Amino acid sequence: MDTPQLAEAADPTLVLLTVEEAARRLRIGRTTCFALIRNGELESIDIGRLRRVPADAPAAYLARRRAQQRAAA
Repeated sequence: MDTPQLAEAADPTLVLLTVEEAARRLRIGRTTCFALIRNGELESIDIGRLRRVPADAPAAYLARRRAQQRAAA
């Protein structure tokens, strides 16, 4: 049975993700996810004191990385 947090992270209706949820979707650690945000590789926005990642940003990051690797091959 899914915990509420896992079910929430898999919810396709979410518009914004926490950094932890984005990291989970990318199967990377929280620290690595923050590094991607800091380097501008993963889109995020500030809402007050909160950092949120648009729900489509992890897929866009992955698409860019795949295109870069194809171009380098």
